[in-house]
Order: sequence, then C-alpha cells, then structure tokens
Amino acid sequence: MTTDQTRTNPVDDQFRALMEGLRTTMPGVQVLLAFLLTIPLQSGFADLDRVEEVAYLVALVSAAAASVLLIAPSAHQRIRSIERDGEVRRRTPQHLLVAVRITLAGTVLASVAIVSALFLASSVVLDRWMAVLLAAIIGGLAAWTWFWIPVVEFDNGDRRADS
Repeated sequence: MTTDQTRTNPVDDQFRALMEGLRTTMPGVQVLLAFLLTIPLQSGFADLDRVEEVAYLVALVSAAAASVLLIAPSAHQRIRSIERDGEVRRRTPQHLLVAVRITLAGTVLASVAIVSALFLASSVVLDRWMAVLLAAIIGGLAAWTWFWIPVVEFDNGDRRADS
C-alpha cells in the first residue's frame, strides 16, 4: 500500500461522521412515520376535528419528507460507490456540503413532525391550549438544543477562543 492509499481524506472522514450521526437519527424518524401511518386505521380517527386533522397531515408529511432527506446521504454514498468500481470515496467538499444541508433540512422537518405529532396526541387528552403549550415547549426545546446551541453557543465559544 502506498502512502496515498493509507492517508485519509478529511472529506471522507467528515462524511463518515455524518453517516454515523444519521444512524442514530433515522430510527426515531422512521418509528414516528410508522406510528403516523397507522393512525388513520384507528377507530377514533374519524373523531378528529379540523385542527387535529391538519396537525396529523403536517406530522405525516414532515416525517415522510424527513425520512427521504435523511436517507439521501446514504443513497449518495451507494450511487457514488458504483461510479468508482466499488470504492466508496467522496472527495469533493461540495458533495459533503450538499449532504450536510440535506441532513439539516431533514432535521428541521423531523422537529416539525415531532411537534405536530405531540400536539395531535396531546390534544386528544388535554385542553387545546395545553396541547399548544406543550407542543411549543417541545418545539422550543428542539430549536434550542438542536440549532441554537451548535450555531450560536459554539460559534460564540469559537470567537472567544480565537481572541
């Protein structure tokens, strides 16, 4: 083996790390989608009011779209491996950037699906305003932990470290 073959490509390493992260995210989104697909088969589904039906559709479509987007980087990896006679390499930073953007879009849609499904389920057992409040709290928690902390908090820490 030459030194070129043993040297790792930073883009490959980052793409591999992205794929590892998706392995933990995908099961949750897929379970939520599966749950949502069974709801219309339940006897009480016909009793949902218009707001609950809209929440259901938002949750279902968001979970389905999140699944598609979160699976996309894996599909890219498989398709690109065919082009290289079985060798899986993603040498372009542009491909990594596209995969990260697709993953972020899928993550946003997953949070929409979670919040919508939570609203739907809680509106069946709680007053509407309590369901809205609960969904808003969980939506805020997702926004804070999934987006605010890595973008704002870590960015501020990086600026302090650079000073």
